[in-house]
Amino acid sequence: MESPPLVPAARLGRLDALRGVAALVVVFDHSSYTFLADFRRELMPQFNTSRYGIMVFFLVSGYIIPASLERRGCVRTFWIGRIFRVYPLWAAVVTVFLTLQLLGIAEVRDFGGQSAATVAVAHATLLQELLGTPNLLLVLWTLSYEMSFYLLVVALFTVRLHQRSAAVAVLLAVLAALSVTAGAVLPVSALSGTVGTGPLIVSASIAIGVAICCASARSPVLRVFGGVLGGVQALALVLFNGTVPLWEGLVILAVMFLGTALYRAENGQSTWRCAAGTAVVVVVCAVGCAYRYGDGDHFTRRGWIVAFLLAVLTFGAGLAARRRRIPRLLTGLGTISYSVYLVHPVLLAVIDGTIGRRRQDDLVLEVAFFAVLLPLCVLTHRSIEAPGQTWGRGLAHRMWPPLRPPALPNRQTNSSSRHGPPHDRG
Repeated sequence: MESPPLVPAARLGRLDALRGVAALVVVFDHSSYTFLADFRRELMPQFNTSRYGIMVFFLVSGYIIPASLERRGCVRTFWIGRIFRVYPLWAAVVTVFLTLQLLGIAEVRDFGGQSAATVAVAHATLLQELLGTPNLLLVLWTLSYEMSFYLLVVALFTVRLHQRSAAVAVLLAVLAALSVTAGAVLPVSALSGTVGTGPLIVSASIAIGVAICCASARSPVLRVFGGVLGGVQALALVLFNGTVPLWEGLVILAVMFLGTALYRAENGQSTWRCAAGTAVVVVVCAVGCAYRYGDGDHFTRRGWIVAFLLAVLTFGAGLAARRRRIPRLLTGLGTISYSVYLVHPVLLAVIDGTIGRRRQDDLVLEVAFFAVLLPLCVLTHRSIEAPGQTWGRGLAHRMWPPLRPPALPNRQTNSSSRHGPPHDRG
């Protein structure tokens, strides 16, 4: 199979800018607890800033991740790239946070009597949110859905259905709508409650390891087996063991596959009519789900719907900015967005554990927080993220030649292979 074109530099700038905006909004959402609590209480019912930021992130991931796999044409090197992209900073942040807890500065969440071993194993899979284990850091929950998406993308790739992104997005969105219409409400972590959290973590961790190894094997039969095993497990965990409502878990996956469908349209692998139709279905189903779900203690449908619609519009505006020059400030923020996302809750934990949260809104301290956070994230990116990616690329280059699937019809008409590879976000 011919490798699909690399993401051009101009398009990469747009994606970086989108990540930069999303990262700033997520940080504002979390830091407002500490510095702008009164303002936050007024804003959240009208505009859920957290959901806005993560939906933009999910759309960007949906656009980039399948392109990364298909460009390589090799599941093995894809997983190496993901591991060295995600884990180095993740491990550093978790280590620092646990050290702060030992020093009495930060407080670790209650894990409900789970052993340290099962908590550690669940987090090591990145699927802790879907394995019935509270997140060590709250922001880690999105990585569980990212990991599920990786497994589903690999599954589709191994069975040669990866070009069906639009159909998958529509199917997931319709399932979400049907689940709300039918009143399908499962208990939080229903599967863990049935078989037990410990056994589920052990069995799921083993299955994921087997799935990744088999999907990376030379044997075509093993590759298909491993891909399908990982994809089925990811979907089962989202359906039966999530902590967000069932419809929202399905919408998250649909949003990521919508990002993939838009990538295919922009690269000539599909039509814009198909991509637009997919977007309409996903948006209508998502908004309908949120509206029917109604208001709750920690959920207001207006805030969620406004955030979701603005996230889709933001991503669409980024795609439309083909000939616009992207400010270097935004592309730079996008480059360090993963550091911004993981480091800011640790810095907030230090502040909450020392000087405490503000009783009155203090915009100056909010701005000062960003002024401290961003240079720190530049440092973590340069000292941890970038070297990790370099090591991953070196390891991938030293391995035997990538395994490529049999040739598929090439519908690509616009090659941009002279451009550099995309800067993936974990």
